[in-house]
Amino acid sequence: MESSATADAPETDPDFSEDEIQRYSRHILLPEIGGIGQAALRRARVLVIGAGGLGSPLLLYLAAGGVGTIGIVDDDTVDLSNLQRQIAHGTADLGSAKTQSAAAAARAINPLADVVEHRLRLTAAEAEALVPAYDIVCDGSDNFATRYLVADACVRARRTLVSAAVLRFEGQLSVFKPHRDPLGPCYRCLYPEAPPPGFAPSCAEAGVLGAVTGVMGTLQATETIKEILGIGESMSGRLLLWDALATRFRTIRVPRDPHCPVCSVR
Repeated sequence: MESSATADAPETDPDFSEDEIQRYSRHILLPEIGGIGQAALRRARVLVIGAGGLGSPLLLYLAAGGVGTIGIVDDDTVDLSNLQRQIAHGTADLGSAKTQSAAAAARAINPLADVVEHRLRLTAAEAEALVPAYDIVCDGSDNFATRYLVADACVRARRTLVSAAVLRFEGQLSVFKPHRDPLGPCYRCLYPEAPPPGFAPSCAEAGVLGAVTGVMGTLQATETIKEILGIGESMSGRLLLWDALATRFRTIRVPRDPHCPVCSVR
């Protein structure tokens, strides 16, 4: 239960303003975070791929939590069909660039966040240029081509990838950081190749419950903050599966592929 009390100024970072102390007081009260952790969040740079169903709650919680720099990659504009789940956008944003409306929503929650818009459709060259400029990458894209571009770029740049996906009433989540976890897989250890066209329908083809994207995007934000702070048990080497209709979470182990053409040669 929240109280009206606020935390004292963190002795570890005298540069915190009174606004920051008040804004992040519930974080600073947590022994696992405190002033040192909140300062780490302020220094962190997180790249969010996709400002849609997953990216919306993800980037809003990152901004609210005090992540200092948030990059948003998306080349799409806001459509009426997006508003059922993409909560960073509103009716007034129809026709606007998603990066623009998502950045505005993040800044409205926390004007202290530096939100960087990357309005583009990711190519291999752009992934190679963007990924090394950030500490952690969160993939909320809706197609396999982008997922593989991002995943491979993260391995090459030695960046942690927090990946989530949704469809219909189901979601999945994992963290990939083979550069830090000797036993941890990369994305291609789990999915070596993209499925053939038509094998895995998109949300536009099969539908998705809007709240499912909210749950998975929020879980992505949680895992990202854990990775920044180095707290808790990482999802590296584990895949979380959620069935919303059954209200059931299941976690399975994902081993590293010693013959993976991407991470085994790093």
